[in-house]
Amino acid sequence: MSRRAKAAAPAPPLDWPVAALVALLAAGAFLPALANGFVSWDDDRNFLANPHWRGLGPAELGWMLTTPHLGLWVPLTWATLGLDHLLWGLNPAGYHATSLALHAAAAGVVYLLALHLLATALGAGAREPAVRLGAAVAALAFAVHPLRVESVAWVTERRDVLSGLLYAATLLLYLRALDATGDRRRRLRRATLGAAALALAAKPMAVSLPAVMLILDAYPLGRLARGRAAWPLVREKLALVLLSAAGSAIAFWAMAASGRLSGPSQLGALDRAAISLHALAFYLEKTLLPVGLAPLYELPFRLAPLAPRYLASAAVVAALTALAVLLRRRVPALAAAGIAYVVILLPVVGVAHQGPQLAADRYTYLACLPWALLAGGGLARAWRRLGAPHAARPGALALAAGAGAVLLTLGALTWRQTGTWRDSETLWTRALAASPSAIAHAKLGVLRDDAGRPEAAVAHFRAALALHPDLAYAHNNWGIALARQGKWEEAIAQYRAALGLAPDSVETHLNLAVALERAGRPAEAAEHARAARRLRGAR
Repeated sequence: MSRRAKAAAPAPPLDWPVAALVALLAAGAFLPALANGFVSWDDDRNFLANPHWRGLGPAELGWMLTTPHLGLWVPLTWATLGLDHLLWGLNPAGYHATSLALHAAAAGVVYLLALHLLATALGAGAREPAVRLGAAVAALAFAVHPLRVESVAWVTERRDVLSGLLYAATLLLYLRALDATGDRRRRLRRATLGAAALALAAKPMAVSLPAVMLILDAYPLGRLARGRAAWPLVREKLALVLLSAAGSAIAFWAMAASGRLSGPSQLGALDRAAISLHALAFYLEKTLLPVGLAPLYELPFRLAPLAPRYLASAAVVAALTALAVLLRRRVPALAAAGIAYVVILLPVVGVAHQGPQLAADRYTYLACLPWALLAGGGLARAWRRLGAPHAARPGALALAAGAGAVLLTLGALTWRQTGTWRDSETLWTRALAASPSAIAHAKLGVLRDDAGRPEAAVAHFRAALALHPDLAYAHNNWGIALARQGKWEEAIAQYRAALGLAPDSVETHLNLAVALERAGRPAEAAEHARAARRLRGAR
């Protein structure tokens, strides 16, 4: 019997209960998220200051389908948030519960996906204990890793858990379609295409699906064996390729329409290469040693692409690439995992850069799934060698205990890291403790000003601008702090500095108009009020 034939055997009844158990264990690691609130890191702009998503009426659905809010077109994600609003109003606990449920479901689907892939790779049946153990470890290594916290515990990143669930479901449907025949196969192929479309509507990171399917065709499915043409496998995925191409075009439109895409004048080719290689090495490092995680790894004001850390990252990536090439026949799983890792990360590693981050934990949600599968597969192989056919042998028990200890450690780190997102004060204090950050200083400045501590606020705004002189947000909020003290001329100077950096800011034009009016300069105030109305009307 072929490896695929064994893997295609009817799913035993135990699969779904084990998947449910994996989901429950995954959810348990994130329970502190239920006490988290909304934070001043896009939650404010997405949910608190934005009324357009609140519900599922024609107006709200129209906005979701047509608006690239903050550089992203994610209508399905907005629809889940609109449903949350109908159920919970603006109570953040309900939103966190939904995100947690979606992540738990993703963990369960990843278990089923891993079960299929590991059975195929090992030439074993899905009932074999080694396969079940490896699949469970793979799913939990994915689900309870601290790098998942940003995606699960931050309401803004609902798109990660939703698209991740749909991404894994798409791959599972694809594998099941390959094992089916006749009408069932056609139905599963249509379901695969539908799930992929939904994944793209949740977040455009799903554009990598056709490429990842081709990687799976090569290994472990063996559909790209030596001497076999690749074109038939590409042709069967043409609908998915076209769907992903459309998703990519929409993603670029959304970023460009929101002005969030870094242009050549901001980041050159060498800069982008440095960011990309750094990200590839950084995510691997944090996968293996998930400590010192931060809500924001800020892009330096002046990027030095030949600095030691970027050169070291390039060396690490080159060395690992060479290792994967050398071992491609002996350990094809390593090459497959590495290629999938790079392919999934390509949209966000720096080639099409947006935002103030050098890297972000959330980008690993899908990208590090191949490493979890690789770990699960390695464990399953070792279990078979040490324990087969008797799982109670000491070596096998020690291996299982070691895997359990690692998973418990990851879960404990995740529990602690989830508290980082409890509230804005905790978030930005921990961000600043992890690494220097102009944005963290500016956000803490706003919190200090809101708490009636203007001197502390100004100290943070000064620190922010020392790190990033081009941070208009810091200038604008420094102006607000000065205006609250009645220091109108000083506030005007800060607002003008902010507009010099971000001339299309409606908020800053309005703030400046108020300050000019209070300073006795009504004509200038009217000019900026008109500018604010004009800019608002153009959006």
